[in-house]
Amino acid sequence: MKTSLATHRLSGQALRFLLVGGVATVVDVGLFNLIHYGVGVGPISSKVASTVVSGALAFLGNRQFSFGEQHARTMGRQAWAFAAVSAVALGLGLVPLAVARYGLGMTGPVAINVSANVIGLGVATAFRFYGCRRWVFATPAAPTVSTAPASAVRPARVPEHVLLLDQAA
Repeated sequence: MKTSLATHRLSGQALRFLLVGGVATVVDVGLFNLIHYGVGVGPISSKVASTVVSGALAFLGNRQFSFGEQHARTMGRQAWAFAAVSAVALGLGLVPLAVARYGLGMTGPVAINVSANVIGLGVATAFRFYGCRRWVFATPAAPTVSTAPASAVRPARVPEHVLLLDQAA
């Protein structure tokens, strides 16, 4: 069975997105643990900081590598859209961490890392891929061409007062 060009393109984008995301994840997890356990900053602040740094890396990698052929917007607009998508993804990713830490009282490194860097990161990654394809690096829609015969297309109705003005001149 042959795969369609769109399916092939989507799977290629997804693989490149996951590769860029893998590098960004190593940075995210490493920086989170360094800030939280090494410096002693709280888990939520540590995760926000590590996500901002890894997010900047992910934006550049995805712009050039994952969605390189889709530059319908300027880099500035893409950066703002990516920041908005990433902010929502960050919020979604923080929910499992907040539930584990503050809702369930889990404080151990395994529980904190699983909630933040497995569950939260998985949810955030899925949303971020959708958001990047849909809003950040979206290809502009091709103009639609009517396939209806010319006789099927009705002309615009001109209001009577316009016709009366035209006759008076």
